[in-house]
Amino acid sequence: MARLFRMPEVAAGTAEAILASWSVAENSPVTAAEPIATVETDKAAVDIEADADATVLKVLVDEGTTVPVGAPIAVLAEPGEVVQDIDALLAQLVGASPAPEPASAGAPEPAARHATPPAAQPGAAAPGSPARANTPTTRIFASPLARKRAAEAGLEIGKITASGPGGRIVRRDVEAAIARRGTPPPTDIAEGPAVAAPATTSTTPVLATTSATPMPTAPPEPGAAAGPAAPPRAAPDGTRIVPPSRMRRAIATRLTQSKQTVPHFYLRGVCRVGKLLALREELNSTGLVRISVNDLVIKAAARAHGAVPDLNVCWEDDGIRSFDTVDIATAVATSTGLFTPVLRSVDSLSISALARQTQDLATRANEGTLRPAELDGGTLTVTNLGMFGTEEFTAIINPPQAAILAVGAARDEAVVDDGQISLGKVMRVTLSVDHRPVDGVNAAHWMRAFVSLIENPLQILA
Repeated sequence: MARLFRMPEVAAGTAEAILASWSVAENSPVTAAEPIATVETDKAAVDIEADADATVLKVLVDEGTTVPVGAPIAVLAEPGEVVQDIDALLAQLVGASPAPEPASAGAPEPAARHATPPAAQPGAAAPGSPARANTPTTRIFASPLARKRAAEAGLEIGKITASGPGGRIVRRDVEAAIARRGTPPPTDIAEGPAVAAPATTSTTPVLATTSATPMPTAPPEPGAAAGPAAPPRAAPDGTRIVPPSRMRRAIATRLTQSKQTVPHFYLRGVCRVGKLLALREELNSTGLVRISVNDLVIKAAARAHGAVPDLNVCWEDDGIRSFDTVDIATAVATSTGLFTPVLRSVDSLSISALARQTQDLATRANEGTLRPAELDGGTLTVTNLGMFGTEEFTAIINPPQAAILAVGAARDEAVVDDGQISLGKVMRVTLSVDHRPVDGVNAAHWMRAFVSLIENPLQILA
């Protein structure tokens, strides 16, 4: 029997999501676990899947619409089921279906943003219901970021060659098409696997980190979510006012809350990294996976957590939670913002396995395909601006994590050994710590262990 398919809660505590794109056309069959649509939250872009074999009779929501969790987004029929009057069926389903509970009690929802999609009302057509009408069309699988880039460049998404998993068009495919056409792509913010800066439940300026945790966090790419909410407007004094994107607003909320409610204290360390750089060069000359300095830093941080487990904690209202494994978030810069996907059980990973995971997370962050679970958790974030020549900086903690490590560039400086001055490679790091679960002496023990590991890097691989 036909039924309503509702917006799922794609991440814990999510009250709404943006329906970024449909993966199927009306009157198309879908199988259980096949993607029906891509939705975006403040954390990630996620494919939502069919819960059973079905036929998509009608889509009720336009692409780019913000939809409350629990609101109907499509009508599904049993395989082979024939429906003569979809409008009458829709009226029956809506009338017989209880309204979903509000996602957050007591907070009235703005009508403009959360209005029930017009198509969900009897007799009304979905405003953006593509004129897919009743004829199945060829499905085009593309990440939201790829669709956004293609639209910006004026490219037809269906004519771009896909290289992503399952024939999915990803960002690199669009940029390759732009390059072939000879049109430069839009300017990006620095990209790369390990960029320091802002830190969520889930990905900002130099001081922050967008990671993963209970507070609002940044989405991975979204055309509607990551792009400006409205076009810039002119101010009376001749300047321009650019409305904040969904991601920027989430970052602002999150970091303001962190700075106002988390009592930060800071420790600074200076590491000699000559041996570390030599070890990295040797590893890269013989291994199949390229190891970055950031990989070694993350691994050293995990070893330091093992030596000083008092930092492998997070603050909760009813106590301090301690962890048996070490999960560490790493800041990744993309064209739409910074994300902090979480590397799991770093303490038990080999350096090559860690490097592979870091590269995979960075690639998928740029493609906008990180899953919400990959942006949640961790007790420490490593944020690295060394590749930009930044010598030293301080970062804001990403609650409920206990700390964030800001890593600067390795530079030639004068060092003293046995009273003799010589030239050496030096790297400065700053550890921002939440004073609620961690005391200064424990953080100092951690910093000493970390610096020792960096300066004696074979211990990192032990």
